[in-house]
Amino acid sequence: MNAARETVMRGLIKVWTDFDTSIETVPVIDKIRRGKFRIEDYKRLLINHRQQVVEGARWIARAASSIDSRYLEQRSMFLKHAVTEHKDYKMLEDHYVSVGGTLDEIQNAEKNIGTEALHAFMYQRASQPNPFDLLGAMFMIEGLGQKKAAAWGHKIKEQLGLQDNQVKFFLYHGENDEDHMQKFSETLDSGILNIQDMGSQIVKTAKVVGRLYKLQLEEMDNV
Repeated sequence: MNAARETVMRGLIKVWTDFDTSIETVPVIDKIRRGKFRIEDYKRLLINHRQQVVEGARWIARAASSIDSRYLEQRSMFLKHAVTEHKDYKMLEDHYVSVGGTLDEIQNAEKNIGTEALHAFMYQRASQPNPFDLLGAMFMIEGLGQKKAAAWGHKIKEQLGLQDNQVKFFLYHGENDEDHMQKFSETLDSGILNIQDMGSQIVKTAKVVGRLYKLQLEEMDNV
């Protein structure tokens, strides 16, 4: 591991560790942890999470369009990532309907103020030239999928007496986001750290995204 990559990974691991600890204190996640999660909590989580997920592929595609011809391979990675993510929100819609909600409710729900802040930041960063600092955002969000989603999904399933297909989004990301993290690692090693200050920008973006991701869970229903 070269020195630049090692510095970035140390910074990202520190950011993740702080985030991992703090997110467990958010009321909705604390309920899952303590076995107090109820069907209405799940419906609220699905509605609020859908508003974040539906925008994910869009900001990744925006970032790809901001990458210039010097980094065509990296642009391809962003575009492939956008394709794999762009219909994930449909799983959340299916879950919502399966637990008594309506498609109209979840599709037309307004973003909460935390989600608004998160995506304003994402689109702002994605619109900058060669926005490889968004690897920090991917590290945090894909890390959630890899390290947290499956555990949350199994606990929700158990506490609410649901079937696998009613928590598929969480189980799927727990199984598949490891591949996304491999793509993250490959891109980190592809030469982008030679861009001035890119390493520190990646770590800062991860820190901002961690705080805003937590905010959207704290501000559920606050529109």
